[in-house]
Amino acid sequence: MTQMPPAEPQEESLGALVAAATDQISTLVRAEIELAKSELSFNARRVGMATGLLSAAAFMAHLVLILASFTIAYVLVALGVQRWLAFAIVTVFYLLVAALLVFIGIRKFRGLPGMPRTMRSLKNLKGGESELATPSAPPTAGQVGTHREQVRPDR
Repeated sequence: MTQMPPAEPQEESLGALVAAATDQISTLVRAEIELAKSELSFNARRVGMATGLLSAAAFMAHLVLILASFTIAYVLVALGVQRWLAFAIVTVFYLLVAALLVFIGIRKFRGLPGMPRTMRSLKNLKGGESELATPSAPPTAGQVGTHREQVRPDR
């Protein structure tokens, strides 16, 4: 057997190397996008199935609430309350619960701060000002981020 001398690496031009790298990067990006699409479609199917099951459970719970309401009304009738009054008591109870939920919901909405930063940004855009304008002097390490407002969601 004769030994072949080791092949010398081919010297490729910089343009050829950049073209090869660009081709490999675009292939990698396409492969990542395809992977994301397949994972997303798999997750979308699972989310759809879970949503359908939860909707069916909510519908069944609603039916149980209706039947429990009739049961409560007929228990009141069995205790000696007139039928119309028993059903009126159950109805008024649900109206009070609904009113309480509306009251709590409205209070939660009133506590929302809105979007002050977004509104200020939109006003600046209308006025032709830019919030992204570079400051006169760059911030030092201790000042970076001090000009930003904190976003804290209210509980």
